[in-house]
Amino acid sequence: MNETILVVDDEESICQSLKGILSDEGYEVLTVRSGEACLDTIEEELPSLVLLDIWLPGIDGIETLKRIKSKHPRMQVIMISGHGTVESAVTTTKLGAFDFVEKPLSLDKIVLAVNHALDIVRLEEENRLLKNGHGHEIDGESKAIIELREMIQIISPTNAWILIMGENGTGKELVARSIHRQSRRSNKSFIEVNCAAIPEELIESELFGHEKGAFTGATEKKRGKFDLANKGTIFLDEVADMSLKAQAKILRILQEKKFERVGGTRIIDTDARVLAATNKDLEYEMEEGRFRQDLYYRLNVIPLEVPPLRDRIEDVPLLARQFIREFSRKESKTEKHITDDAIAVLMEHTWPGNVRELKNIMERLLITLPSEIITADDMPPLSKEKHRLSRPDSSGDGDFFRGAKEVFEKEYIAKKLAENKWNIKKTAEAIGLERSNLHKKIKAYGLD
Repeated sequence: MNETILVVDDEESICQSLKGILSDEGYEVLTVRSGEACLDTIEEELPSLVLLDIWLPGIDGIETLKRIKSKHPRMQVIMISGHGTVESAVTTTKLGAFDFVEKPLSLDKIVLAVNHALDIVRLEEENRLLKNGHGHEIDGESKAIIELREMIQIISPTNAWILIMGENGTGKELVARSIHRQSRRSNKSFIEVNCAAIPEELIESELFGHEKGAFTGATEKKRGKFDLANKGTIFLDEVADMSLKAQAKILRILQEKKFERVGGTRIIDTDARVLAATNKDLEYEMEEGRFRQDLYYRLNVIPLEVPPLRDRIEDVPLLARQFIREFSRKESKTEKHITDDAIAVLMEHTWPGNVRELKNIMERLLITLPSEIITADDMPPLSKEKHRLSRPDSSGDGDFFRGAKEVFEKEYIAKKLAENKWNIKKTAEAIGLERSNLHKKIKAYGLD
């Protein structure tokens, strides 16, 4: 379970009693004796739930509740009081409290209220993921996707670090979220870090957090991504796009599992499972000096490759219809029907943008098409050229052109392979192909 509950009460006996019963239920319990300490602890620990007494020294429980809700509106708070009145219960409920429990406390009632509040926390998180498009599983019935799902089932319950590889738009983030949902850390945070989007000068603050006044613009304390991911999962997306300096900082925390906030002196431990993703060939990036070898071997405990859509083209009909259903619900529109001839057009496309490209096309058709039926004539212009290679001895002008193109491509690939002394990685980079695609072309043309 491992959710953290913060108990705020000035009576030591109450704190210890609640800590004992809630710890027995499997929760991590923190206790403090004042509203001020409560607010400080929330910033440090970000608990899942707060049990808050109304009568406190210093700022009282009602004022503390106001400040909690002002800064953390989604945080659930259960109020407790030895002088409970209907007026107090109504006031705290209007301020956003989840429940109101009177002293002397019934431990059974407390456990029930806590469980209900945390059920709401989990439900809100699931709904947030659904609204952000992260709620569905990895769709498809192709052999490649079935094998991917089977591998995810095997590796998810472990704590092993995983390197997810695949082209842009294949669904690497979806794979990472699926691993987290099926892991033993599923009820803890999933924290995503877009490594390509963080400026180098802010990487330390983003990953480790900072203290108030640590630098110009640091007007308040901030928890870093590794801090937020403690006991949960951190997803380092586009990890190959970090500078070497940033890679060194990541490597250090991965090795030591502890860090200091920028401008701080306290050592903070972190226990985060690390998932990393890239659309680049990291072995080649290492050869070129753009990626640290020690970081590669630290991250690449279990490699996982997400297949491009062209390699599982049989999943296109299922995915297209799935996206239509999703967008229809999202936009409160009548679900459109897509005809077989429209599906046939989609099946002919090579999908350089992968699943993301298909998703965008289906959303565009749902929004712009007045008809309730999507036909082949409604399809936007799509390339009909397939990655699968046909033989160059076909008849007809179109087939002759294709055959001539393939003869040229075969000679071109053979020439580039020779120039690069048959180094597949360098050749793939030189001609702008994924290494897996180059292997297929070499085999198809009989160059192996």
